[in-house]
Amino acid sequence: MTDPTRRHTAFVLGGGGVLGATQVGMLRALFDAGIRPDLVLGTSIGSVNGAFVAADPTSASADRLAELWTKVREEGDFMENPLKQAARAAKYWTHFMSIRPLRNLIDENLGVERIEDLTVPFQCVAAHIESSRARWFTAGPITPAILASCAVPGMFPPVEIDGQHFMDGGLVHSIPVGRALTLGATEIYVLQVGRVEQPLHVPTKPWEVASVAFEIARRHRYHEEIDSVPDDVTLHVLPSGSTSAPAISITQGVAARIEERAEQAYQASTAYLNDQVLRI
Repeated sequence: MTDPTRRHTAFVLGGGGVLGATQVGMLRALFDAGIRPDLVLGTSIGSVNGAFVAADPTSASADRLAELWTKVREEGDFMENPLKQAARAAKYWTHFMSIRPLRNLIDENLGVERIEDLTVPFQCVAAHIESSRARWFTAGPITPAILASCAVPGMFPPVEIDGQHFMDGGLVHSIPVGRALTLGATEIYVLQVGRVEQPLHVPTKPWEVASVAFEIARRHRYHEEIDSVPDDVTLHVLPSGSTSAPAISITQGVAARIEERAEQAYQASTAYLNDQVLRI
């Protein structure tokens, strides 16, 4: 019989490219505090991190992710020669990076081929081009679902699945708190990458206009969902511990701050959990 007093815990991992290393530190803090998920939801890079957690909802998954992020930093798996990127952009016009390195990372390291075979229920989201709707992947092959969620417009090509085409999940659900509520979560831990902590400023330069507009589009649904969380649901937005979270791609700043961001998030989230959760 289901215990009616038991909390249904969801980990919600948002998008953010290379800033997703922040979530590794948050996961370490959660597992150190003895907090485990009953449900994992991911968007974009959060779908990658989330899948590894759903496959192994223990501290071992955080350790594994830390190793993979270090590998990305040291070996530059997602970095290509700028001339090669320029050639790809000239050839295709719609993107300048290959999604193959991400496909290889998932296939070679996750150890699970189908979403329903994960240890903990997992869902990730992508933007369906043909219908202009969110598509939640809840079963079926996991690699194409994650790739679809990570298909950043202009950077990667749209991902085709069963004749349909998908772009980055952040276009429709940057941090899917509402989905966790719909699925019955009573305790939600939001693993964001730091962007929502930073206020936006009125653009003063031409290149800032698109960036600010995109951030508004990314954030507004998240803020509306946060405001609509009912009183009987406990919400924890884990802090990143960083003073800045620029809108950068997965190819920028990889070598410089991956481990630093993870450690900052670990320290800040540990302090938060000690104060807000473990003392209760």
